[in-house]
Amino acid sequence: MDTSVKKLSANTIKWIAIAAMLIDHVAWGFVPTYSAAGQLMHIIGRITAPTMCFFLAEGYAHTHNFQKYAFRLGLFALISHIPFVLFETGKPLSFFPFSVIYTLFLSLLAIRASDKIENPFLRTLAVIALCVLSLPGDWMFFDILFTLAFWQNRGNFRLQIQSFSIMSITMVLLSTFSSVTMGRPLYSELFQAGVFLCLPILSRYSGERGGGRYSKWTFYIFYPAHLLVLGLTKLFI
Repeated sequence: MDTSVKKLSANTIKWIAIAAMLIDHVAWGFVPTYSAAGQLMHIIGRITAPTMCFFLAEGYAHTHNFQKYAFRLGLFALISHIPFVLFETGKPLSFFPFSVIYTLFLSLLAIRASDKIENPFLRTLAVIALCVLSLPGDWMFFDILFTLAFWQNRGNFRLQIQSFSIMSITMVLLSTFSSVTMGRPLYSELFQAGVFLCLPILSRYSGERGGGRYSKWTFYIFYPAHLLVLGLTKLFI
């Protein structure tokens, strides 16, 4: 990346992603999906998941304790489960679906497999197994593929863009095809193309963490908290 455009710290970009996520979830909860407002809000909301995948790869590269990192993600996947299913289904005791933190946890394991398993066959098998496990999770295997695209091309933003773009175009086409076969409008899933909005933001990444001592906890805490508030609000409106 051109150093002249490195202006945003990781903490600042994560706050942008959090704001986009909130807009997206407000839309899912209270705005008709096929309305102009709903489509626009979901386009903005697509920024969040790939941005978190990018910083998952960065976090893995910089962590001094993989086990602690993985434990933290796994713990907050559990903490987030009830708020997520409450928001999604209105039934807090449902087992499915799983939240995006669950799929991010699997994405972290995929990075680990890619980094540590030397045998190509076993490495590929491990990633496929994680993709299968991701199916009941939010964003499913696309989170894993995004994360690996960022991880395997880390240090070369142009290659990261190319790999991510291939995954994203595939996602948009598959989502659109699936939507059309279910009788929905052709444009109903085109908001998925909003994932590309993460690229100009990530291109501004300074390589610095930014924020304070506890900034890394912001997303972990905000995610279940805002889902709980939105889920309860849906129940009582």
